[in-house]
Amino acid sequence: MNEDAVEKLFKRYERLFNQAIGSEGVDMDDIASLYASEFIGAAPVGVRAAKNDDEFKQVMAQGYARYRQIGTKEMRLRNLRLTPIDDHHCLAHVSWTATYLREGEPDKAIDFDVHYLVQQVEGEPKVFGWISGDEQELLKEHGIV
Repeated sequence: MNEDAVEKLFKRYERLFNQAIGSEGVDMDDIASLYASEFIGAAPVGVRAAKNDDEFKQVMAQGYARYRQIGTKEMRLRNLRLTPIDDHHCLAHVSWTATYLREGEPDKAIDFDVHYLVQQVEGEPKVFGWISGDEQELLKEHGIV
């Protein structure tokens, strides 16, 4: 597993996320290119498997619209630590800081971690899974939603 390539993947992830919540927007094909053809996601609400297809792009676009609606201003990669699994797979422990605009109040920064399953077989590494905490609960805890 090429650690530099995985770092570039998450720097690109950060850049595309910020474009998607910004005024310039982003091409959903660029977002989809971060992911493998099929993937899984796990959170306290359950586990989901999905395909990287047009429906996925539509769901992602709706998700970014929701982030804009709740005032997400920026997503910043704070730290990346890799745990190799074998020559082609790793677990990427990513620490993020999300900043939210608050009407009449200072911006609110929230730190959280997501653990991504990454595969690099031919070419660029791709996310094929992630494990996260309860995002909605964290947002409620901090008065965002």
